[in-house]
Amino acid sequence: MFEPIIWDVDPEIFRIGSFAIRYYSLLFAGGLVLGYHIVKKMYLREGRSIEELDRMTLYIFIATVLGARLGHCLFYEPEYYLSHPLEMILPFTWKDGGFEFTGYQGLASHGGILAVFIAIWYHCRKTNTSFFNTLDKVSVAGALAGCFIRLGNFMNSEILGKATNGEWGVIFQRVDNVPRHPAQLYEALAYFLIFLLLNYLYKTDLKKKTGVIFGLFFTLLFIARFIIEFFKIDQVPFEANIPLNMGQWLSVPFIIAGVAVMVWRMMRWARNSSTLGSISKSG
Repeated sequence: MFEPIIWDVDPEIFRIGSFAIRYYSLLFAGGLVLGYHIVKKMYLREGRSIEELDRMTLYIFIATVLGARLGHCLFYEPEYYLSHPLEMILPFTWKDGGFEFTGYQGLASHGGILAVFIAIWYHCRKTNTSFFNTLDKVSVAGALAGCFIRLGNFMNSEILGKATNGEWGVIFQRVDNVPRHPAQLYEALAYFLIFLLLNYLYKTDLKKKTGVIFGLFFTLLFIARFIIEFFKIDQVPFEANIPLNMGQWLSVPFIIAGVAVMVWRMMRWARNSSTLGSISKSG
């Protein structure tokens, strides 16, 4: 019989005064950088402008951080942050008569993804480029970035799983001595598998049906999120009084949207193919 894994890693790599570098920050940034290079290869293969990609990447980075931060503040702790609005956007808190650097402690992936969606729409409208073609590319990279972020949560000993008697339990000693589901690793693995699938599909003829890969990304990612939430403890007290937790409620519209986009884009592609076939025959 295996013993639970003891996890007691300091989330800080080093600290100078109130400023600290955390594994989470490096994994978060590393996921975005790796995602950028994945999309860059797609752009190079298709002869698209790298300068255009660089501008969009800046929009995505800003949208990811601000959207995820505002999502956490408004979805999970609105009462506190609406009373402390500056703490929503500044990585500092006022403590003991002075500012203390805290980083962004509290990021919600639903808010980040929604903000990224809006940023890409703005970029595509500004540059007159295909919105769904761009979304397909970013979706592949986004799944991998999500994997890195959940690994960062594991390093932080946060977003904990429920207690378990299973041999795969992890004791997060910086929190308590209870063997728990490593929900962060479940989610990281799910996102990595989604990345492998989407990366494979993008190399097939499916990429011609623009928007389908994006719809599949939304559907699979948030189904995985919905299921894995059953293994997590509540993040905020009010979740104890609702049948599903906030992460699950927020995932439902994304799942519906993903399925709707897939169906819509497949039907649109089928109509266009039928029209082109009719024109070809008549010609």
